[in-house]
Formats: sequence, structure tokens, C-alpha cells
Amino acid sequence: MDSVNATSREALESKVLESSIASATQGVIGLQQADGHWVFELEADCTIPAEYVLLRHYLAEPVDTVLEAKIANYLRRIQGAHGGWPLVHDGEFDMSASVKAYFALKMIGDSVDAPHMVRAREAIHARGGAVNSNVFTRFLLAMYGVVTWRAVPVLPIEIVLLPFWSPFHLNKISYWARTTMVPLMVLAALKPLAKNPKGVGIDELFLQDPRSLGMTAKAPHQSMAWFVLFRALDGILRVVEPMFPKSLRKRAIDAALAFTEERLNGEDGMGAIYPPMANIVMMYDALGKGESFPPRAITRRGIDKLLVIHEDEAYCQPCVSPVWDTTLTAHALLEAGGDKAVPAAKQGLDWLIPKQELEVKGDWAVKRPDVRPGGWAFQYNNAHYPDLDDTAVVVMSMDRMRREHGATGYDAAIDRGREWIEGMQSDDGGWAAFDVNNLEYYLNNIPFSDHGALLDPPTEDVTARCISMLAQLGETAKTSKHVADGIAYLRKTQHPEGSWYGRWGMNFIYGTWSVLCSLNMAGVSHRDPMMRKAADWLASIQNKDGGWGEDAVSYRLDYKGWEAAPSTASQTAWALLALMAAGEVDHPAVARGVEYLIATQNKKGLWDEQRYTATGFPRVFYLRYHGYPKFFPLWALARYRNLRNTNSRVVGVGM
Repeated sequence: MDSVNATSREALESKVLESSIASATQGVIGLQQADGHWVFELEADCTIPAEYVLLRHYLAEPVDTVLEAKIANYLRRIQGAHGGWPLVHDGEFDMSASVKAYFALKMIGDSVDAPHMVRAREAIHARGGAVNSNVFTRFLLAMYGVVTWRAVPVLPIEIVLLPFWSPFHLNKISYWARTTMVPLMVLAALKPLAKNPKGVGIDELFLQDPRSLGMTAKAPHQSMAWFVLFRALDGILRVVEPMFPKSLRKRAIDAALAFTEERLNGEDGMGAIYPPMANIVMMYDALGKGESFPPRAITRRGIDKLLVIHEDEAYCQPCVSPVWDTTLTAHALLEAGGDKAVPAAKQGLDWLIPKQELEVKGDWAVKRPDVRPGGWAFQYNNAHYPDLDDTAVVVMSMDRMRREHGATGYDAAIDRGREWIEGMQSDDGGWAAFDVNNLEYYLNNIPFSDHGALLDPPTEDVTARCISMLAQLGETAKTSKHVADGIAYLRKTQHPEGSWYGRWGMNFIYGTWSVLCSLNMAGVSHRDPMMRKAADWLASIQNKDGGWGEDAVSYRLDYKGWEAAPSTASQTAWALLALMAAGEVDHPAVARGVEYLIATQNKKGLWDEQRYTATGFPRVFYLRYHGYPKFFPLWALARYRNLRNTNSRVVGVGM
């Protein structure tokens, strides 16, 4: 009788699981665009929508009262219980985010005596006032005349003329810093003042005269010795910069414009991210180029394409993520399988084929001039800045489609993607997101880098993804030096408790998922101490409800490892996929995680997730991918079903 009951229970569980997978599959397919791709909202914190409002008033654009009212609704809703604005859902107070949100709401027309504005002002005062804003916020305030240019680091535009062997060079910093800084340096040279027709200021957020402010203090990540050196250089530059020959300044501005205009990228914008695009529009305005000047007009239209406008609220995205969303959704649908899922996945992958960059040698080629282009960017178009993470994931999805379903037309794309990935490995065995050997760590000590995100060094999660791709294509540590060196990099970067850092997803759960998938695909034994320690750690941090969660606080500088947080669908899915990659499909923790996902599935077959589970820049800028709670749980549930239906219990793909 017990065996009969057990069989009935298993049949019921299997039926429930199948129903959940079918419902999620239908929900995901229903969100596919007409041309086959997927693109979900990509939400950051309040700073981008606040900056968007302030940009419009900086330029004295006509006031769109309907749009501004919706952005104001959004900003008020995400105000924290502490009175300020956080960087993540339910997060701690952040000074710069709070100053920008307050400024934007005041600009929109909120009274300074309104309760939410009083609470925000009191929260800012209680933490020392707006003097504690970061460098980027200070640049904004300088252009609005709230503070003077003495409150920001000197950024001589002549930097763009420095040779590569100099201690500072544009190609020694990350792509996002490079594209942001070039137009910002032009602005710093011209020192324009916002038009600001309403004459709005925020002196009341300071506990002193804001025009008396000097430079920022040393950031927590900065070395005192390096900081003192760079601060001294900043002081010298303040004295000598006005003496630079006008001809040299003109040559530098011309070089900055040439750099910019080569990379304008149509309405997708330079770098296809908001900060450079906004800086470019302000730069052209400062240079006296009118609204109809094509580079300015096209970039400005591109900024509006980042808006997400709902019935009652609106916000501005930092960028869009169609390539990433499409390839990850395709992976999930290939795992789910079926008559509807596989054709939908193929349509998405076919959409990706022409998105591969095969001609433009982007900034990455400065350090790898002999490598042919072959990567995919994160956004619709971003030819100068493809990334390795997207490329590896796209190649794996295409390879899976051809191997499992006999699809043709992907071979050339896969071969070029693989060639580019192999050519982009850094000397330490790891892979970075956009660049090679971007290891000039001393530059994070310059006053401008108080955010600590000036570089793009190799990371565990991107390295794991590249190993996964090469291994799925048949390479092993014995046949490929790229794979062998990558695995060696991962061995030395594992933390004592068993986890790996996640640079682009939050955080140790994401990093550990990425690495375990790669080690499994590369043929590392599931009994290897490295894998055992990681799997045991993952099981040990499971929440009581069966899910997994991790807080952004885990990125703290004084490393303390994983930080507990309420369970989320995406982080639960990563943990499940990681445990299954380590051979633990029958582990009780996996069964509990599957039960959590099934229990939290909504009526649309998908999952709700308010918490942020992705990372732009640790400790500075986080992301909420609205697609993550849609395709990752489906992927994990389908993987669980598929492995339970096989005897080997071994994951046979790289993700």
C-alpha cells in the first residue's frame, strides 16, 4: 500500500510540475515580439528617471506635464521608509539617489512643504546633507550652478590626446566609463550652465553654503597613498589648466568630437546606455549646436526610446536588453521543449543571427588588434561594444538548437563567436565583459572614481560563461589551453565557504550558478572538492520557505559573503540550476526549491519579483530585469523534469 501511495504521489507531483511548466511556457511565448525577439523592461533606481527630468529642464525643453506627472508618481512610490531613496527595492538610504530624486520632484512642481519632500530633506540632513553626494551628482549640480566647479575633480579634455603608454588613457578604463567621460570632459572644459527656466535649486539640502564646497573625500575603496597622490595632481591641474594653450584645447575637443561621432550609433546612442547619451546632448548644446543638429537630435530621440510609460507611472531605463533577453528566453524554451516552445526559440535565435558584429573592430581591438570581430552586444545595436557574456550565451543557445533539433544556419555565427571569445581571454585566464587585461586598478583611486567602477577586469561569472561555451562546443581542459587556464582562474577565485562572486548578477548565488554550470560542462568531477563545497554551501543557505534570496549588501567592501534576503524566483532558479549542474537533482533542497517555484507561480504562469537581483556596478547601481522571473524559473523547472526522466542525471549543456 505504501508503494502504491508513493507512486500516486509521484504521479500527482509530476502532473503538477508539467502543468506549471506548460503554463510558464505559454506565458513566456505570449510575450514574444512579432519579429521573434523578446525584450523586457530593465529597471534601475530613481537616478535615471530623475536625471531624465533634469535633462529636459537643463535644455529648457517644453514641459510635458503628463509625462512628468507619471515620473513623479514613480519617484514617490519608490521612496524608502527612511525618507530617502534606495538603490534597490527595500534598500538602505542612498545620498546621491535621494538628492537627484528630490531635485527632480521639486523641478516637476512638488512643494518643498509636502510631507514626502519634508521626509526626504530630513533624511538627507540627518546624514550630513547633500555635500555627501557622489562625483556624478556633483557634476550635475555644478552644471545647474548649485555648487561651483571646485566641487568636482578636474577632468582636462586634453586627456584624450595622451598616448597609450601614459598612466591614464581612455583605453585603460572600462567602456562605460570611456563613453561617459569623453562628452563629460568637453562639458567640464566649457562649464555650461543649465537653462533651468523655472530657476529651481536645492540649496536647502545642504547644511552649509553649497558654493563653498571643495572636493569630495576619499571613497572607502580608495587607498590613502594613491588618493593623496591623485588629489595633489588634481590641485596642480586646477592651477595649470587655465594656462593650457587654446590651440591644444581646440585639438582636444575636436578629438573628443571625433571619438563621439564615430560611435554615435544612431538612435541606439553611444555605448547604447543613458549616461553617455545625456552627456552628448548637453555637450552639443554647450557647443552651440541647436536641437535640429543631426547628432544631437538623433541622440535625443534615442533617449526617449528608453522611456517606459504605463497608465499611471513612467520611468527611464538605463538601456535595453533585447539580445540578452532573447537568448536566455530561448535557452529556457529549449529546456521546456515541445511543439510551441522550440519553434518560438528558433524564431528568436534567427532574429539574433544578423545582430552579430562581424565588421567593426570596436575599442576592444586596441589590445587585441589581430582578433576578428564576432561578438553580440547586449542592446539592439552597439557595434563598438559587444560583450563576451552575451556572445557566449548566444553561441550556446544556437549550438543547442542545431544539436538537439537539427536546425541549420548557425554554424558560421557559432564559429565566429567562438573565435572572438578565445581571442578575448585575459592573461590571468579569466574573461571580462567587454575588454581584455583591463587591470589598471590604481585608476580606481583617482578622485573621479569614487564609485570604484572605472575598470572592467575579468570576473568569475563571465569566465564561467566562456568556459561553458567552449566546453559545450567540445573543448576540455586537456584539449584547450583556454579552458584549462579558465578553470585554473576559477579554482583560485573560489571563496573559503565554497561560493564564487557574481559581478553581473546578485551575487554569490549568481556567481556560483555560473561556475558550477561551467565546471560540469568542462568535465570536472562532481566529487571534486571545489564542486562539493559549492553545492553544500548552496544547500546551507536555502530559506525556510524553500527558495533562495540574497541581498545587495553582500557586495560590501569588508567582505562577509552571502547576505540573507527574502526568496526570489530568479535567485531560486539559479540555485536550483547550480545544484543540478553539480549532480544534485535528487537533493532534498532541490525538491523544496521546485515546490517553492510552483507555489509562487502567478495566474499568468509567471512569477512576481519586486527585489533587484542583478548588478550594474557593485555598491553603486543595481538592476531589476523584468524578464528574470519569467524565463529563469521555467528553465529550472524544465531542467528538473528532464533530469528526473533520465538515468544519467547529468546536465549535458553549458547552462
